[in-house]
Amino acid sequence: MQDIMERAAAIELVIFDVDGVLTDGSLFYGDDGQEYKAFNSRDGHGMKMLKKHGVELGIITGRTSQVVEHRVKNLGIEHVYQGQLDKRPAFRELIAKLGIDAAATAYVGDDVVDLPIMRQVGLAIAVQDAHPFVKQHAHWITPSCGGRGAARDVCELLLEARGKLNAEFESYLEP
Repeated sequence: MQDIMERAAAIELVIFDVDGVLTDGSLFYGDDGQEYKAFNSRDGHGMKMLKKHGVELGIITGRTSQVVEHRVKNLGIEHVYQGQLDKRPAFRELIAKLGIDAAATAYVGDDVVDLPIMRQVGLAIAVQDAHPFVKQHAHWITPSCGGRGAARDVCELLLEARGKLNAEFESYLEP
């Protein structure tokens, strides 16, 4: 765990996949073709806490969805790349734009399409219910499943590694 905490302490940017990471991977369609996804509110709050402590947040997803646009706007996530069947160009563009080295980046994924980026970053994270092959290539596996608190697990790990988690929690006990 020492190695994971050292890697986590160096992270300046976290990139999340959407389907299977920020959601449980289920896709719901209405009769009109409208797509629906369920996001975890605790994941969202964790992302806001992490952003408050200076960690950049990004999204790179293979699918394109208005639901994702609404969610990232609500969370204040500015770096969003949708419709990325090959996620590598978006990854290279984002780290270049922010001037952040791949070694100072974490990526959270769940499926084999995430591996090309996971193999390049300083902290590769798989959600608990990720494909077994993906888990083999992760530095760390979240205790929670995708869409069920995995993003919050990541945020708390990074805050803990920065020595900020306890103070963050304590701030909610103040009158």
